[in-house]
Amino acid sequence: MHHLYYLMGKSASGKDTIYKRLLELFPALKPMILYTTRPKRAGEQEGETYYFITPEQLAEMTAADRFIESRTYHTKHGDWTYCTAKESIDLAAGSWLGIGTLESYEKIRACFGDEAVIPVYISVEDGLRLQRALDRERTQAVPAYAEMCRRFLTDSQDFSAEKLAAAGIEKCFENTDLEACIAEIADWIRSFGV
Repeated sequence: MHHLYYLMGKSASGKDTIYKRLLELFPALKPMILYTTRPKRAGEQEGETYYFITPEQLAEMTAADRFIESRTYHTKHGDWTYCTAKESIDLAAGSWLGIGTLESYEKIRACFGDEAVIPVYISVEDGLRLQRALDRERTQAVPAYAEMCRRFLTDSQDFSAEKLAAAGIEKCFENTDLEACIAEIADWIRSFGV
């Protein structure tokens, strides 16, 4: 059976780094690429982590019923929408690696089933996570500190213990040591036969 391994975690938990490393470790895994209306960050490439679209393109794709799920965040810089397109995942073609929120995980799991969608929840102590977020924001041409703070506070609600339990997420991968965390996740993925 093919699976979608779905990475989740609060902002600055290391999801993007872990995602890239897992794709290197498991070349058979296909990357699930999301669509977003948010601006590119420094170093991001079209079609790698995201497909960057305009609000007009979002409206056209929504009208054409192309999305499994979408969510809009009211940021300090305007509304940013993230979406998973139906054509982004084809489990008949192999196993996939995705990244997103708890809310998007639940909608994708409802679409493909509990057996097919495997949650990979990454956790980091809040102080360390805040420092990582600050360090990352300082590398941007125009740091968005207010938005960083908004994401940090919103994550406490979005990934509350109650919401994780309601979504059936019991296993947590602690990312205090990146290499150890990646190794633990890789071993777990291998246990499913990848």
